[in-house]
Amino acid sequence: METGFPPVFGEDAGILILGSFPSVRSRAEGFYYGNPQNRFWRVLAALYCEPLPKDISEKRALLIRRQIALWDVADRCDITGSSDASMRNVQPNNVASLIARLGISRVYVNGGTAARLYKRFILPESGVPAVTLPSTSPANAAWSLERLMDAWRVIL
Repeated sequence: METGFPPVFGEDAGILILGSFPSVRSRAEGFYYGNPQNRFWRVLAALYCEPLPKDISEKRALLIRRQIALWDVADRCDITGSSDASMRNVQPNNVASLIARLGISRVYVNGGTAARLYKRFILPESGVPAVTLPSTSPANAAWSLERLMDAWRVIL
């Protein structure tokens, strides 16, 4: 069973973005969206007119500065490689507790798997609906960077 990461947030976070579970590359790096092919950091940097963060400390600083909390729905699961479709025996994070602690009223999920897991595990406890955004994963090649940025603009 693989284990994810703790949340990243400042006490003034106004929104929460949730993924499903870290990729192999992210787990090796020890931080969210570590695969350079994943467009998450490019989308955030462009939307907030920020330079592309180069390392974990810059990624963390961008999130805190922009009042974004970041976590995954799944804390632990059995997974083959980085495939969300292979996720089994999902044990969710206590996302509802973080939402309550920070007073979050805007939750966004990165992709369909995160949306399904949120609806199953988190929504019944949190009562806060999530907006599903198109996945920034390289597996979602049908979405160009420009299309992703247009869809993700709702977080601003």
